Amino acid sequence: MSNNALEICLKCQEIITSTSRHIRCDNWICEKVYHRKCTGLNEDQLRMIDSVQNLNWQCDVCVEKAQNVTKLSQCLEKCLREHEKRLEALELGLQKRSKLDDPQTPPLCPFLPNTVGRKAVTITVVFVLLTTVLGIVLATTTNLFGKTLNQSKLGDVDDSRQNIPINSTIDLDNIGGGLILRFVERQQWLAQPPQKKLPDLQLPVGLVIVLPTNTDNCTTQAACVFRVRLRQTFDIESVQEDDIAFNFLIGGDGNVYVGRGWDQVGAHMTGYNSRSLSLAYIGSFQTQKPSDKQLSVTHLLLQRGVKLGKIAPNYKLAAASKLEPSLTQYKADALYQSFGNWTHWS
Repeated sequence: MSNNALEICLKCQEIITSTSRHIRCDNWICEKVYHRKCTGLNEDQLRMIDSVQNLNWQCDVCVEKAQNVTKLSQCLEKCLREHEKRLEALELGLQKRSKLDDPQTPPLCPFLPNTVGRKAVTITVVFVLLTTVLGIVLATTTNLFGKTLNQSKLGDVDDSRQNIPINSTIDLDNIGGGLILRFVERQQWLAQPPQKKLPDLQLPVGLVIVLPTNTDNCTTQAACVFRVRLRQTFDIESVQEDDIAFNFLIGGDGNVYVGRGWDQVGAHMTGYNSRSLSLAYIGSFQTQKPSDKQLSVTHLLLQRGVKLGKIAPNYKLAAASKLEPSLTQYKADALYQSFGNWTHWS
């Protein structure tokens, strides 16, 4: 399964399951994907877009933004024309008065008398400055709009514990990256609500269980959101659970995806659910080890759990396969070997 398999309609926020049922905004800054039915176009218009070469479609947001930019440009053009008319009238008036001026008095401007020349120069300089500022605003509007879309809904970032190196590179799609503890909340990965109220955990727990999700791995937030969303669908519809089985999921992008969270009983392992928290790593990890981002953010997550009183200070970190050796679904040797030298590993 490829990392770019996730397509989410920006209007209805539903996953697009078939690439033939979507249409992409032609604005190179936006390029957001919509269901064809969410565009408001009729079948004839959609067929025309499919068949006519170089016939482009832009979303309502981009069209409205373009209209606003056009209005600003028209306003600027109108102001320029009015300014030109005023300068022409001023020049005509000055030409009539120039014969009355003292030829021995050195003017501020060779073609204008002193008093009027100062006013004209001042007005021109101010207008040029205002025009420059407006041009800069027009030039940056599109980029600012694109950055706002990418940076919205970044989640709960805890940067109080880590100092990010000055020369480190942070991807906008993965602002956590394992350097800081960043939660991707349920509404951000498009979770459906639990089928019923989940029981509460008795906190703090003394056992934290690590295990794989047994899905494809992921390295970007977009891909990880897709994996988590599909896993919840599988747990509810195929396994008949009330919600996604795990308390937290650790993505290869270095972010923590909230499943049942700190306070609700998970469904990760029969016999241990009511007295443990589960950390599920997105992937299979039979031979491939978890990324450094996943291990780094795990440290931060456990520290946060202890600080909040959700995890006991003397907790044990255990492999699911050690607790239930007979179940092949918990086999992930490369994952468990990564914790071999951790203080609480048992």
